[in-house]
Parts: sequence; structure tokens; C-alpha cells
Amino acid sequence: MLAELSGLLHQCPASASRPDYTRALIEENCLGKHTLSTRKLTLQRLSELYALDPDVPLFRLMRVLWDSDEKARPLLALLAALARDPLLRATGPVVIAMNNGEEIARQRMTDVLRNAVEGRLNENILDKVVRNTASSWTQSGHLAGRSRKRRLKVKPTPTSTTFALVLGYMLGIRGRDLFNTLFARVLDSDENELMFLAMDAKRLGLIDIKSSGGLTVVSFDTLLKDQERRRVHGTY
Repeated sequence: MLAELSGLLHQCPASASRPDYTRALIEENCLGKHTLSTRKLTLQRLSELYALDPDVPLFRLMRVLWDSDEKARPLLALLAALARDPLLRATGPVVIAMNNGEEIARQRMTDVLRNAVEGRLNENILDKVVRNTASSWTQSGHLAGRSRKRRLKVKPTPTSTTFALVLGYMLGIRGRDLFNTLFARVLDSDENELMFLAMDAKRLGLIDIKSSGGLTVVSFDTLLKDQERRRVHGTY
């Protein structure tokens, strides 16, 4: 839902609250949906994927980074959705493992999703989920094509790299392991390339990173609020 998310965030300022997003979408119909039921469904899906609430750290961080780097937006949206949608996340290893130019194996996507839901979805619903997840990977730039989708290599920026690293950090991962999470691997860059991007992010004032003698320390004091840091460190 990259187009819908982009349109909504364009209409609402960075200071917007959860009710502001709801009002813009439902009452003001900022996305130009034809019916009230469609507007409500769009709000529901966007809320499931992104929260649309500045009190939710994941959305707050995405919004801060979103406004600072337009080129990073497709990957920022994907990373946030990966963090909140277990079905999309289940397909991540399949997409990551594909070679550049390789056509996606639909059956492989179906199999990993079937295993993820443990038989809770019938074949028709499962087929719809496969189409939706393939669409998400297309919007992020990892796939291209309509009926036959092929793998493309994405180009992360320091901003999207920052978001991938902070998502891992919020899960308790530290040091160089931050460069090998699922969030980091969807950036299609090896550890050294991501390290260079992280250094660029440091120069932009987004993160702090120190690497010496095989030890790497990454911190996010400029991005995370005190309350968020306490939650991350288990002292909340």
C-alpha cells in the first residue's frame, strides 16, 4: 500500500496524531476513495501495517526518516510492514535468496506461507496472500513485472539502512549482528556495504557507530526517545 501510505503522509504533517490520520482519510477523503466502506478498509489495512500512531515507536521512527529522504520511502515502507506483518516476513527469505533477474517461483512462496499459517488458510485465501505479498515486494523494488515477476536488486540509502539497523536494535540485537538481520538483508547489500552506508548515516547525524579491533558498537541516541530507550533496554 505504498501509494496510499505516501498520499496520507503527504497530507498530514509530521506532528499529526492518530486521530489526525483518521480524520484525513475518513472525513476528508484525502486519498479520493469512492465509498466510506473503502476508506474504512484502507484505514484498517494501513493501521495494521504501519500503526499510524506517533506513540508507536516503529511508526514514529519511520515518519522521521520518511520526511528526510524521498528515495528511501519504498524501503522504509517495506521494513515497517515486515516488522508488523508475519506473513510478509515469512516470504522474506525466499525473495532475498533469489538471484538478480531470476523469475519468482510462485510455488515456493505458497509453500512458505502455508507452513507459516500451519493450515489455517484455505487455498483461495492463500493464493490471495501470495499475490498481495508479491505486490508488496514489487512496490519495494525487489521484484518487477506483472504476471511474471523477476528479481531486481534494490539500492539502499543511509536512511533506509538506519531504519533496518534500528529495527534490529529494538529487538535486542547488538554490534555487527545488526548488519545480518532480516531487515538488513532485504537491503541487498553485504555487511561491508552496509557499514559504509551506516558511516554515511553517522555523518548525517542519524546514528552513532564505532568500529575498532573487530568490535562494533551502534547506538541511536539521536533517534530514540528516552522512554523508547528504556523499553529497548528492559528498564521501562
